[in-house]
Amino acid sequence: MIAQILFTTIFISAVLIFTWRIRKVIRNINLGRDEKLNDRKAERWKTMMRVALGQSKMTNRPVAAFFHILIYVGFVIVNIEVIEIIVDGIFGTHRFLNQIIPLPLYNFLIGSFEILAALVWIACVVFLLRRNVLKLKRFWMKEMTSWPRTDANLILITEITLMTAFLLMNGADHAMQMQGSEHYIKAGAFPVSGFLFGWFNNVNVASLELLERSCWWYHIIGILFFLNYLPFSKHLHILLAFPNTWYSRLQPAGYFNSNTTVTNEVKLMLDPTTTPVTNDTPPAKFGSKDVQDLSWKSLLDAYSCTECGRCSSSCPANITGKKLSPRKIMMDTRDRLEEVGKNIDQHGKDFSDGKSLLNDYITEEELWACTSCNACVEECPVNINPLSIITDLRRYLVMEESKAPNELAMMMSNIENNQAPWQFSPSDRFNWADGLNIPTMADMSATGETPDVLFWVGCAGAYEERAKKTTKAVAELLHMAGVKFAVLGKRETCTGDSARRTGNEFVYQILSKENIETFTEVFANFKGKKKVVVTCPHCFTTIGRDYKQQGYELEAVHHTQLLNQLVRDGKLKPVAKESKTITYHDPCYLGRHNQVYTPPRELLEASGLQVKEMPRNQERSFCCGAGGGRMWQEEKLGTQINLNRVDEAIATGADEVAVACPFCRVMVSDGVQGRQSEVEVLDVAQALLRSVKP
Repeated sequence: MIAQILFTTIFISAVLIFTWRIRKVIRNINLGRDEKLNDRKAERWKTMMRVALGQSKMTNRPVAAFFHILIYVGFVIVNIEVIEIIVDGIFGTHRFLNQIIPLPLYNFLIGSFEILAALVWIACVVFLLRRNVLKLKRFWMKEMTSWPRTDANLILITEITLMTAFLLMNGADHAMQMQGSEHYIKAGAFPVSGFLFGWFNNVNVASLELLERSCWWYHIIGILFFLNYLPFSKHLHILLAFPNTWYSRLQPAGYFNSNTTVTNEVKLMLDPTTTPVTNDTPPAKFGSKDVQDLSWKSLLDAYSCTECGRCSSSCPANITGKKLSPRKIMMDTRDRLEEVGKNIDQHGKDFSDGKSLLNDYITEEELWACTSCNACVEECPVNINPLSIITDLRRYLVMEESKAPNELAMMMSNIENNQAPWQFSPSDRFNWADGLNIPTMADMSATGETPDVLFWVGCAGAYEERAKKTTKAVAELLHMAGVKFAVLGKRETCTGDSARRTGNEFVYQILSKENIETFTEVFANFKGKKKVVVTCPHCFTTIGRDYKQQGYELEAVHHTQLLNQLVRDGKLKPVAKESKTITYHDPCYLGRHNQVYTPPRELLEASGLQVKEMPRNQERSFCCGAGGGRMWQEEKLGTQINLNRVDEAIATGADEVAVACPFCRVMVSDGVQGRQSEVEVLDVAQALLRSVKP
């Protein structure tokens, strides 16, 4: 009875302490601003089952996935026996489950538990060696200070000792069963402990019982310790992975939430007759400065971070020596949130320590290094989104503090003054079409015609010399295919992508509303679908996806999608003319952001080219370095992102590099020039046009 009372007291205390701590974590998460994430419930359940339970995103790295799944499945299933241990501990029974399930099934379960325990033991040893002997780079980055490394090692060592205690307990139990010891009924199969500890049969019963009881107590107390250690450790993801994946942001990758405060301000600015929103709630900040300004989902992300470093090891900024590490963003957010929570406990909810997530934890330099390529989100095994936090902090810097690097400030000024990131006159926007007989929507409207598709040229396609070649190639291909199209000409303006990705939501929303008004006007008498073809994946994303947030929807297609369909329909008939090899660079905003991978490759193959893939391709493609406003900034730390990518392209031995984005073309072309390589860089449309022309 003393043992039962002691066990029951320890068990209840452990559960109460765990509950108390978890309530603190939930309180901290709820400090964040509201975000509605409870729609599409069936899809959410599928996401949770696939990602959290099925470990689907772990398989990107097969070796780590194999051993992680061993630990995950083994540790979870082995601890089903904890149910039996708890019942035995409270009621003084022995192998309680044997009394309520058939013996063959019980033997199978215990035997399976042993095999899994041995596999967990092996996997933990492998992970210890990877971390401390092989010293994989992602486990030794700057944010992985002594405590994070100790935390990971402590958990692995604890799991090893727990599995060792479990097998020793079973080995002693089995030996006493064989010796006919009283109270140790014959139940269970022991394929591992019976093999490893068969010599226990020669040990006296008293020693065996002491060993078995000691391991029994160590095993259960160790598990209860582990339970209460979780909330203080990065291993809290064992529990939070399930709600975090259920509450995944199901919008397309790179989706940005609109700031309602900005929306209201823009409405008043553009239409003074708009009735201002009045309520007693103080206006929200333009962006986020501290953890309370972030969404509760971002705070849940921070607590769910596994610190595996997959995000940082895939981040182009981090790989090339910049200060940004997506893992550090999540760790800093969690550490600051813990600090705020402790302040509330000690001083009350209105206490301010004069610190904030921005500047005291995360520096401006880290934020401006991000290319918004979404590689970190793609890699995360539990659907964490560091990009959301980076964007919110950028918005605060730009809209609240008017702070941005000089190059970005100039880019934003150009957009406001010239309706384009470049310092060109708006009157020159249609100069690219001189002598080409390209119809405008105004021309067609004057004759009562409507085109099949509106060709959105974009700022790069209108002004940047290399991008103009793509624009002209697409226009010529559409003519050859008999597609009736028109452009806006001088009525086009910037979509606002660069402004939005660099935090200037004000400028973006103003541009989006102006463009939507233009679309509404030109499509007023449009017959059939409102369809726009674009050559720039950034425009493609902004027009086709972001404008839906403003209540306007049309069908946007990337030029590679439309051209590929025209080839399939036989309206364009490419012919192989040269035996060349080509490698294709997946633009982040076409690939990861919009899942368009196949059409560009099919076009290149249809053009008679042999496609040689780079090691990093499709959803794991490496950024060119232009996204997120980096197009307009110089790289001052480490090596250049575009050179990293170009080196990979050149290493394929391909004759040419194909791109499908004007920003990528600039970065890859500059990189090829920097490497003094003779590899030619061209758009997919140019490769197709070359094969179609007589």
